[in-house]
This record gives sequence, C-alpha cells and structure tokens, in this order.
Amino acid sequence: MPIRFVSQADLPTGTAYEAFVSATGGVPTRDNLHDFFNGLIWLAFPKLKVQLNALQAAEIAKSAATLPAARINAPIRGRLRDAATIFDENAALAIVRDMKLIDALRNHQWRDLFVTQRAAFERDCEVRLFGHALIEKLVSPYKAITAHAWIVAAGDAFFAMSVEEKQEWIDWQVSRQLEHGLATSDFTPLPVLGVPGWWANQDVVFYDDTAVFRAKRGMNR
Repeated sequence: MPIRFVSQADLPTGTAYEAFVSATGGVPTRDNLHDFFNGLIWLAFPKLKVQLNALQAAEIAKSAATLPAARINAPIRGRLRDAATIFDENAALAIVRDMKLIDALRNHQWRDLFVTQRAAFERDCEVRLFGHALIEKLVSPYKAITAHAWIVAAGDAFFAMSVEEKQEWIDWQVSRQLEHGLATSDFTPLPVLGVPGWWANQDVVFYDDTAVFRAKRGMNR
C-alpha cells in the first residue's frame, strides 16, 4: 500500500511501530530531526525501507504467537530485529567495484584503504548514508562517528550510471539482498569522516588516530 507520513499520535499505545507501518502504510513521525531524516530515507530508498519493515513485521508476528504482548517492544528483540534496527538507524552503503578495497575495509586496513589506495577508493567506491540516526549525528560531526557499513559489490555498469539510475539500482539491489534476512555479523565498521573528501586535513596523522581507526581484533594494523 502507499506509504504516507502520519502523526506519532496515530500510533496506538502498545502497538509496535514496525507492525503499525506494515499494517497501515502510515509512518508515525514526530517533529524532530531524527524523524525528518527517516522521512528523507523513505523517499530516497523506498524499496529498501519496505523490505526492512517487512522483516521486522514478520518477526513481530512470530513473536506475538509466543510472547506476552508487553514483551513485543522489549529491548531484547532477537537477532534479526536487532540487525534490522542497526541497519535502519546506522547503516552506510558501500558500493564497491574492487575486491581489494572490500578486503581492506573488512580487515580495517585504514591507512591502506584511505591513504595508499585513496585514488582507487575514490574511483571504485561510493558511500551512501542510510541510517537516519547516523545522519542526525553528522549534524554536529565528530571524528569518532562510525557507521555499520553494508557492502554492495558492483560492476563497471553501475559506475557509468547517472545519479538517478544509481539511486534506483542501490534501492533495488540492497532490498533484494535483504530478502533472506540479515545478521549483525554482515556489517563492518566504517569511520564516516575517514571517507576521502568527507572531512578536512585527512593526512597520515589523521588516520593514525587509533582511537577512531582501530585495528581489527587479532590483526596487526
């Protein structure tokens, strides 16, 4: 059904937000930046947002058969709902053409990724912000802001597309990826202001800040 934005007051007490969206097409929206950015993401990635909502609603429906109503909105939601919430709130989409860059990103090889291979990153990787809480943090940016990156492999055809075509492709492709669910282990951290060109003075010293650009556990930097 068509998605529309409705007042937060339209969400009945005791009804899960995701279940309400799934059942009515209405997205409860408050007058604040957090929900404003959520609305923009609904407009930018409608298929992906619908797919995330479908995953959440399906898990809520399963839980409703076995859990007391009071626990449906409890902080402990299960692995899939936790992962879907992380995606919705804090994901960045990394569309990458070069497997070497994917390996460097997954292995937290920050200097290699952002300094040594900077030109390759700028040519063969595009980062799109998706999580509305992540975007809200960037209203007052600080160096340690870290996204949960969702990696999307793409070929030459993607990088030859127009901006509008890329947007539609990402929306379709990632929504397809999520059809079978997701887990927190599917993400990899991405210090957002480390993305080339997204912050000033990104020299070697900037990337040597190990409080932000941390080595992967069990690996040398």
